[in-house]
Amino acid sequence: MQWRLLRTGRNAGAWNMAVDEAVMVHVARGLSPPTFRLFEWDPPALSLGRVQSFERDVDAEACARLGVDVVRRPTGGRAVLHDVEVTYSLIMSEKDPVLPEGLGESFSLATQGIIKGLRLLGVEAEIRGRDEPEKPGRAAGGGAADAGGAVRTGACFDSPSWYEVVAGGRKLVGSAQARLMGVFLQHGSILMQLDADKLCRLLKFNSDEERAAAVRHLRTHATSISEVLGRDAGFEEVEAAVIAGMRSHIAPIGLVEGDLTEDEIALATALISRKYGSASWTVHRRADG
Repeated sequence: MQWRLLRTGRNAGAWNMAVDEAVMVHVARGLSPPTFRLFEWDPPALSLGRVQSFERDVDAEACARLGVDVVRRPTGGRAVLHDVEVTYSLIMSEKDPVLPEGLGESFSLATQGIIKGLRLLGVEAEIRGRDEPEKPGRAAGGGAADAGGAVRTGACFDSPSWYEVVAGGRKLVGSAQARLMGVFLQHGSILMQLDADKLCRLLKFNSDEERAAAVRHLRTHATSISEVLGRDAGFEEVEAAVIAGMRSHIAPIGLVEGDLTEDEIALATALISRKYGSASWTVHRRADG
């Protein structure tokens, strides 16, 4: 068996989300193999969960002023600032015998490989199990829980949730999961650096004091590879370690580098114009929409 490795480089947020869906469609049709993708964002982007409120959570003027795009993911959870990070996605058929049925077990399929890669860098990370009973039918992700009770934000990284990758008890990798079209998608952010102040400037708060409290909360509940290592870690270094970790984790399945097909590129392009680059999806989408 072989999985496809895609390294798609730096692209705008709408393209990155459109590629995930285009690959999902082709995996659903049996036209593409299981795919593990690593990528970056240019310009930086704030991604919202599938049904997260744009109006309630996003400061659109601040995003424009700071040159940050806003996109909406096909998965659940809360807002993530995609800036200095390695982003990953894993896409495969729900019928694939390698894929576990349970949400927690399927999360570990990708995250255990990432943890192995992080350890190659010298980052000791682990999966934190969930603290509450599973809710059937709920898309996995950051959710909208209180951030430690005292601070509530629209940010994914404000506290480790169930089945998240942590280092020293602080969230290092934020992931979200969905099963659509008979296909499993998990994607997430592996933080190389954490800019809590910038993230909180992009979100709405009732007061400057509340925003400052949220910044402090993020800094104590999330971390980054650079903070753990005490040095800067570049994209290529982290990407190579994650690939090595994933190859080790899924062996004897091969992880073979490939490219997007012409049909995947064409569908991704179409999805930008009708969905991921559209205000009707990014701004106005509602839970019942």
